[in-house]
Amino acid sequence: MTTGNIADPVPAVPEADAPAAIAAIFADIRKTLQVDVVNLIWRHLATMPGALEWTWQTIKPLYLGPALERAETLRSSLQLPHVLPLSLDTLSSAGIDRDSLSSIHAILDSYHHTNALALVCFSAFLARFEVPGGSSSIAPAAKAHHPKMVAAFVANPALPRLPSSREMPEPVGRLVLELNSFGEDSDPDLVASMYRHLSYWPSYLALVRTLLVPLHDNGQLTGLVARARGLGELQGRELAASLRTLPPPADARLVFEAIRRFVDHPIARMTGICALIRKVTPRI
Repeated sequence: MTTGNIADPVPAVPEADAPAAIAAIFADIRKTLQVDVVNLIWRHLATMPGALEWTWQTIKPLYLGPALERAETLRSSLQLPHVLPLSLDTLSSAGIDRDSLSSIHAILDSYHHTNALALVCFSAFLARFEVPGGSSSIAPAAKAHHPKMVAAFVANPALPRLPSSREMPEPVGRLVLELNSFGEDSDPDLVASMYRHLSYWPSYLALVRTLLVPLHDNGQLTGLVARARGLGELQGRELAASLRTLPPPADARLVFEAIRRFVDHPIARMTGICALIRKVTPRI
């Protein structure tokens, strides 16, 4: 196995090569979500005519307010496996100094915020429009009661650049792929960006692997992912009625298939696992 496997596993529009109209949406996504990198799901949707525009215009209002409380409810309701925290001495012995730990927490905090929001928002989108068989159901939106607003996420310092597979030593690339398989039940091909971001600190990833292996082997991670998935569906259904009805692209089925795959696998998986890793990583 080589790190060459850590590439976009689905067709995707690179941010640097995006046409003007797509680049403008990417910029709006970065600004709205307060992130430096446009996630693969958006770049994949950009390959389908009309899909990125439809999906982003539909769920952006959720990101601006209604989904914030739902995402926080999901985070606080998610029961995590009991794991002893990493100690500062352990991290220091592994070469993780104060600056490195600060950068690691910036990454974990960012993904902790965006994963739960994505799970809630995309689950709402599927609950609102998807019907069995992958077709769409575009009916007038019901009048919805919006939950109270909560404070918006305060952005961390800029994250380090997301490294490509070519920049990782092969052992680190293989470690990223192994970590990505933990907690996954059937579709490990979509590699979580969080592990790639953390690959600047291979010793930290090695500690994370030691932490996760027994939880993966005994099924606790699979259970954690299932709980995250269920909570996302629950909170998404509560928000679904508030989504605007916009004309769908010509083949909405492909959009639903793509979003369903991301929601059920990497988004749900990393919502739970990131929360666990973040909890056991000490702060200075």
